[in-house]
Amino acid sequence: MDRTESLSPFRKIVFLSFFSYCTILCLSVSAQNELPDGFIRLSEVIHDIHVDLRYSSQDNFLGRPVAGYLSPVCILSLPAAEALSKVQLDLKKEGLKLKIFDTYRPQRAVDDFVQWAKNLKDTSMKKTYYPKVSKSLLFKYGYIAARSGHTRGSTVDLTLVDSVGKELDMGTHWDFFSPKSWPSSRAVPEQAQRNRTFLRQIMQKHGFIPYEAEWWHFTLAHEPFPNTYFNFPVQ
Repeated sequence: MDRTESLSPFRKIVFLSFFSYCTILCLSVSAQNELPDGFIRLSEVIHDIHVDLRYSSQDNFLGRPVAGYLSPVCILSLPAAEALSKVQLDLKKEGLKLKIFDTYRPQRAVDDFVQWAKNLKDTSMKKTYYPKVSKSLLFKYGYIAARSGHTRGSTVDLTLVDSVGKELDMGTHWDFFSPKSWPSSRAVPEQAQRNRTFLRQIMQKHGFIPYEAEWWHFTLAHEPFPNTYFNFPVQ
Protein backbone atom coordinates (compact mmCIF):
# COMPACT_ATOMS: atom_id res chain seq x y z
CA MET A 1 0.00 0.00 0.00
CA ASP A 2 1.18 3.54 -0.77
CA ARG A 3 2.08 4.91 2.68
CA THR A 4 0.72 8.33 1.65
CA GLU A 5 -2.82 6.90 1.43
CA SER A 6 -3.21 7.14 5.19
CA LEU A 7 -2.34 10.85 5.20
CA SER A 8 -4.79 13.72 5.03
CA PRO A 9 -4.86 15.57 1.69
CA PHE A 10 -2.90 18.49 3.17
CA ARG A 11 -0.27 16.27 4.80
CA LYS A 12 -0.03 14.24 1.62
CA ILE A 13 0.79 17.38 -0.38
CA VAL A 14 3.41 18.42 2.19
CA PHE A 15 4.96 14.94 2.22
CA LEU A 16 5.15 14.70 -1.58
CA SER A 17 6.54 18.22 -1.86
CA PHE A 18 9.25 17.43 0.70
CA PHE A 19 10.07 14.15 -1.04
CA SER A 20 10.36 15.91 -4.40
CA TYR A 21 12.61 18.58 -2.87
CA CYS A 22 14.94 15.96 -1.39
CA THR A 23 15.10 14.13 -4.70
CA ILE A 24 15.99 17.30 -6.59
CA LEU A 25 18.57 18.24 -3.94
CA CYS A 26 20.24 14.82 -4.12
CA LEU A 27 20.34 14.95 -7.90
CA SER A 28 21.80 18.45 -7.76
CA VAL A 29 24.57 17.40 -5.36
CA SER A 30 25.31 14.37 -7.51
CA ALA A 31 25.53 16.54 -10.62
CA GLN A 32 27.86 18.96 -8.88
CA ASN A 33 30.20 16.12 -7.93
CA GLU A 34 30.33 14.65 -11.41
CA LEU A 35 33.62 15.03 -13.26
CA PRO A 36 34.04 15.72 -16.98
CA ASP A 37 34.60 12.68 -19.17
CA GLY A 38 38.18 11.52 -18.97
CA PHE A 39 38.76 12.58 -15.34
CA ILE A 40 38.84 10.56 -12.13
CA ARG A 41 39.46 11.10 -8.45
CA LEU A 42 42.88 9.70 -7.65
CA SER A 43 41.62 7.85 -4.57
CA GLU A 44 39.64 5.59 -6.91
CA VAL A 45 42.87 4.42 -8.52
CA ILE A 46 45.36 4.62 -5.62
CA HIS A 47 43.68 3.78 -2.34
CA ASP A 48 46.65 4.28 -0.01
CA ILE A 49 48.15 7.49 -1.33
CA HIS A 50 49.16 10.30 1.02
CA VAL A 51 47.40 13.60 0.26
CA ASP A 52 48.27 17.10 1.47
CA LEU A 53 46.29 19.31 -0.90
CA ARG A 54 47.67 22.63 0.31
CA TYR A 55 45.58 24.92 -1.88
CA SER A 56 42.45 23.78 -0.06
CA SER A 57 44.01 24.95 3.22
CA GLN A 58 45.81 28.00 4.61
CA ASP A 59 49.24 26.40 4.20
CA ASN A 60 50.17 27.82 0.80
CA PHE A 61 51.75 30.99 -0.57
CA LEU A 62 48.42 32.86 -0.43
CA GLY A 63 47.86 31.94 3.22
CA ARG A 64 44.23 30.96 2.62
CA PRO A 65 42.14 28.45 0.64
CA VAL A 66 42.40 29.12 -3.08
CA ALA A 67 39.33 29.75 -5.26
CA GLY A 68 37.94 26.56 -6.75
CA TYR A 69 39.35 24.20 -4.10
CA LEU A 70 36.21 23.16 -2.23
CA SER A 71 37.59 19.88 -0.84
CA PRO A 72 41.03 18.27 -0.39
CA VAL A 73 40.40 15.91 -3.31
CA CYS A 74 42.96 14.91 -5.95
CA ILE A 75 41.60 14.86 -9.50
CA LEU A 76 43.51 13.85 -12.62
CA SER A 77 42.91 12.76 -16.18
CA LEU A 78 42.43 9.01 -16.29
CA PRO A 79 45.72 8.31 -18.15
CA ALA A 80 47.68 10.42 -15.65
CA ALA A 81 46.03 8.67 -12.69
CA GLU A 82 46.76 5.24 -14.13
CA ALA A 83 50.39 6.16 -14.81
CA LEU A 84 50.74 7.48 -11.27
CA SER A 85 49.36 4.20 -9.88
CA LYS A 86 52.24 2.40 -11.62
CA VAL A 87 54.69 4.79 -9.97
CA GLN A 88 53.18 3.96 -6.60
CA LEU A 89 53.50 0.21 -7.21
CA ASP A 90 57.18 0.61 -8.07
CA LEU A 91 57.80 2.75 -5.00
CA LYS A 92 56.27 0.18 -2.69
CA LYS A 93 59.06 -2.21 -3.65
CA GLU A 94 61.43 0.34 -2.13
CA GLY A 95 59.33 0.87 0.98
CA LEU A 96 58.18 4.28 -0.26
CA LYS A 97 54.97 5.96 -1.37
CA LEU A 98 53.82 9.13 -3.07
CA LYS A 99 52.54 12.21 -1.30
CA ILE A 100 50.42 14.58 -3.37
CA PHE A 101 50.41 18.37 -3.00
CA ASP A 102 48.39 19.30 -6.07
CA THR A 103 46.80 17.68 -9.11
CA TYR A 104 44.13 19.22 -11.37
CA ARG A 105 43.81 22.97 -10.72
CA PRO A 106 40.78 24.94 -11.99
CA GLN A 107 41.38 28.09 -14.01
CA ARG A 108 39.58 30.09 -11.34
CA ALA A 109 42.39 29.14 -8.94
CA VAL A 110 45.03 30.39 -11.37
CA ASP A 111 43.02 33.62 -11.74
CA ASP A 112 43.04 33.86 -7.94
CA PHE A 113 46.85 33.63 -7.98
CA VAL A 114 46.98 36.46 -10.51
CA GLN A 115 44.74 38.73 -8.43
CA TRP A 116 46.71 37.93 -5.27
CA ALA A 117 49.97 38.83 -6.99
CA LYS A 118 48.63 42.29 -7.83
CA ASN A 119 48.16 43.12 -4.15
CA LEU A 120 51.76 43.86 -3.18
CA LYS A 121 50.75 44.62 0.41
CA ASP A 122 49.74 41.02 1.10
CA THR A 123 53.01 39.29 1.98
CA SER A 124 51.86 37.23 4.96
CA MET A 125 53.48 34.03 3.62
CA LYS A 126 56.64 35.59 2.19
CA LYS A 127 58.92 34.22 4.91
CA THR A 128 57.86 30.65 4.20
CA TYR A 129 57.34 30.54 0.44
CA TYR A 130 59.32 33.35 -1.21
CA PRO A 131 61.74 34.81 1.37
CA LYS A 132 64.38 36.05 -1.09
CA VAL A 133 62.29 37.29 -4.00
CA SER A 134 60.09 40.36 -4.18
CA LYS A 135 56.42 39.64 -4.69
CA SER A 136 56.46 42.14 -7.57
CA LEU A 137 58.87 39.84 -9.45
CA LEU A 138 56.95 36.57 -9.11
CA PHE A 139 55.51 36.89 -12.63
CA LYS A 140 58.80 38.00 -14.18
CA TYR A 141 60.65 35.01 -12.76
CA GLY A 142 57.90 32.57 -13.77
CA TYR A 143 56.79 31.50 -10.31
CA ILE A 144 53.24 32.56 -11.19
CA ALA A 145 51.61 32.60 -14.63
CA ALA A 146 48.18 33.26 -16.08
CA ARG A 147 48.06 29.69 -17.41
CA SER A 148 49.07 26.45 -15.69
CA GLY A 149 49.62 22.93 -16.95
CA HIS A 150 47.72 21.75 -13.88
CA THR A 151 44.53 23.14 -15.40
CA ARG A 152 44.80 20.66 -18.28
CA GLY A 153 44.42 17.84 -15.76
CA SER A 154 47.58 15.77 -16.24
CA THR A 155 50.10 17.62 -14.09
CA VAL A 156 50.91 16.72 -10.51
CA ASP A 157 52.97 18.16 -7.64
CA LEU A 158 54.31 15.46 -5.35
CA THR A 159 57.09 14.08 -3.19
CA LEU A 160 58.14 10.79 -1.61
CA VAL A 161 57.41 9.50 1.89
CA ASP A 162 58.78 6.53 3.79
CA SER A 163 56.86 3.67 5.40
CA VAL A 164 55.67 5.86 8.28
CA GLY A 165 54.68 8.78 6.07
CA LYS A 166 57.73 10.96 6.67
CA GLU A 167 58.77 13.05 3.68
CA LEU A 168 62.18 12.35 2.19
CA ASP A 169 64.58 15.28 2.23
CA MET A 170 64.30 17.16 -1.06
CA GLY A 171 66.29 20.19 0.01
CA THR A 172 63.34 22.59 -0.04
CA HIS A 173 59.65 22.28 0.66
CA TRP A 174 56.97 22.30 -2.03
CA ASP A 175 56.22 25.64 -3.74
CA PHE A 176 59.42 27.24 -2.46
CA PHE A 177 60.04 30.09 -4.91
CA SER A 178 63.81 29.91 -5.33
CA PRO A 179 66.52 28.53 -7.66
CA LYS A 180 67.17 26.05 -4.86
CA SER A 181 63.97 24.31 -5.98
CA TRP A 182 65.40 23.57 -9.43
CA PRO A 183 65.96 19.81 -9.75
CA SER A 184 69.52 20.55 -10.90
CA SER A 185 70.39 22.78 -7.93
CA ARG A 186 73.59 21.92 -6.08
CA ALA A 187 72.72 24.32 -3.26
CA VAL A 188 70.94 21.54 -1.37
CA PRO A 189 72.49 18.57 0.51
CA GLU A 190 73.77 15.60 -1.50
CA GLN A 191 71.09 13.30 -0.07
CA ALA A 192 68.42 15.71 -1.23
CA GLN A 193 70.00 15.74 -4.68
CA ARG A 194 69.89 11.93 -4.78
CA ASN A 195 66.27 11.91 -3.65
CA ARG A 196 65.34 14.39 -6.36
CA THR A 197 67.13 12.28 -8.96
CA PHE A 198 65.35 9.13 -7.83
CA LEU A 199 61.94 10.85 -7.94
CA ARG A 200 62.68 12.25 -11.38
CA GLN A 201 63.80 8.88 -12.75
CA ILE A 202 60.82 6.89 -11.50
CA MET A 203 58.37 9.51 -12.78
CA GLN A 204 60.06 9.55 -16.19
CA LYS A 205 59.98 5.76 -16.27
CA HIS A 206 56.18 5.94 -16.20
CA GLY A 207 55.74 8.65 -18.78
CA PHE A 208 55.95 11.92 -16.88
CA ILE A 209 58.02 14.93 -17.94
CA PRO A 210 59.80 16.87 -15.16
CA TYR A 211 59.78 20.65 -14.92
CA GLU A 212 63.23 22.20 -14.74
CA ALA A 213 62.30 24.87 -12.19
CA GLU A 214 60.45 22.73 -9.62
CA TRP A 215 61.60 19.34 -8.35
CA TRP A 216 57.99 18.40 -7.39
CA HIS A 217 56.28 19.17 -10.72
CA PHE A 218 55.58 16.55 -13.42
CA THR A 219 53.32 16.41 -16.49
CA LEU A 220 52.20 13.30 -18.36
CA ALA A 221 54.02 13.23 -21.70
CA HIS A 222 50.99 12.20 -23.72
CA GLU A 223 48.37 14.22 -21.86
CA PRO A 224 44.85 13.78 -23.27
CA PHE A 225 43.86 17.47 -23.08
CA PRO A 226 46.98 19.39 -24.17
CA ASN A 227 45.08 22.50 -25.28
CA THR A 228 42.16 22.61 -22.84
CA TYR A 229 42.16 24.61 -19.62
CA PHE A 230 39.32 23.36 -17.40
CA ASN A 231 37.48 25.31 -14.74
CA PHE A 232 35.32 22.82 -12.82
CA PRO A 233 35.85 22.95 -9.03
CA VAL A 234 37.92 20.56 -6.95
CA GLN A 235 35.43 18.62 -4.82
